[in-house]
Amino acid sequence: MHDIKAIRENPKEYDDNWSRRGVEPQTSEILNLDEKKREVQTELQSLLQQRNEKSKEIGQIKSKGGDAQALMDEVAGIKQAVSELEEKEARLSEELDHLLARLPNLLSEDVPEGADESANVEVRKSGSPKAPNSDWPDHQSIGEALGMFDAEAAAKVSGSRFVFLSGGLARMERALAQFMLDVQTQEHGYTEVSPPLLVRDNALYGTGQLPKFAEDLFKTTTDHWLIPTAEVSLTNIVADTILSPDGLPKRFTAYTPCFRSEAGSAGRDTRGMIRQHQFYKVEMVSITKPEDSKSEHERMTECAENILKKLELPFRTMVLCAGDTGFGAKKTYDLEVWLPAQNAYREISSCSNCGDFQARRMKARYKEAGSKETQFVHTLNGSGLAVGRALVAVMENYYDPSDKGIFVPDVIKPYMGGLDKILPLGENK
Repeated sequence: MHDIKAIRENPKEYDDNWSRRGVEPQTSEILNLDEKKREVQTELQSLLQQRNEKSKEIGQIKSKGGDAQALMDEVAGIKQAVSELEEKEARLSEELDHLLARLPNLLSEDVPEGADESANVEVRKSGSPKAPNSDWPDHQSIGEALGMFDAEAAAKVSGSRFVFLSGGLARMERALAQFMLDVQTQEHGYTEVSPPLLVRDNALYGTGQLPKFAEDLFKTTTDHWLIPTAEVSLTNIVADTILSPDGLPKRFTAYTPCFRSEAGSAGRDTRGMIRQHQFYKVEMVSITKPEDSKSEHERMTECAENILKKLELPFRTMVLCAGDTGFGAKKTYDLEVWLPAQNAYREISSCSNCGDFQARRMKARYKEAGSKETQFVHTLNGSGLAVGRALVAVMENYYDPSDKGIFVPDVIKPYMGGLDKILPLGENK
């Protein structure tokens, strides 16, 4: 959501910024609606004042035994006009809010220009990718050879974009999640939360998924929505709240399933676990003062990078260009992990600074001691990491063609009961 007062004061700044995303100028329509609404409000205030004054006159006339019928009829007419103006104001407010709610966040000045992902800029790189090998199997082929990956059975149960994992792969997925949670809580200072997976409209509105991205979500018959990411639940912890600055920053993490319809992605990554309707993710959320959000963004990105470093997976960190930055973000870093079978880096984490964009929608504020005024907090979110994609990366990067097994990364061996290698069914001792 955007500050209408700020738009009034500098509409060009907003139109110029949105144009970086390819959004047409919007402030003319916004200010036109705003002016109409303010005119109605002025007229409404004038009528309310008249009604109050004439109501007092009626009381005075009656107290003296006079006839106040003419004034009473006039007040009745004013009441009717007030009712009509209130309805008009409500319609204009709804129209204005609807327009503002569908407009993206303002980009940070240092976000690179560009229309799509081809203009994203590499910030740094870690590890040495395996040399391309045309014979290197992808994660689905590896999992099927192990006897622990069954997309066909999942399709019978749930349709496309689902999978059954079993045995060592199921355990490794769980181990990766536990490892990530332990690092984020014990080393990086995040507070673990077990959040609701079903949320109401207001929660998704607060984090920006509604109303614009409803088709990307799954809705239940009880008017709840399945979370597309734990960002929704975790960020809304501070909704409709005035926080103490002494308690900031707040840092939360959660391991949850995530549910996405993947609308608009038909034909993309239909094989394997890269793009599924249900997947697991360890999410990080930070709530900060405005002046701290930039440094917190860098810190959060490093927290995600640290997981990949500990897993010894090659990756690169990209800053997204204007045209590829998400709706609610001011600036975003993507971490892309190397997948040998694709001979490419693929996204495994996205860390975003949303500024006060979500906080305005959620009414999440803080107040300094001794101050009468509240300020909006800044919110940040990031994957720490996408667990399924981490499993994919481990399967492909730790694959041993000599026996079709998967070496277990050292850092998750304690979570795997000390197992060194996942071998095809029946071969693990």
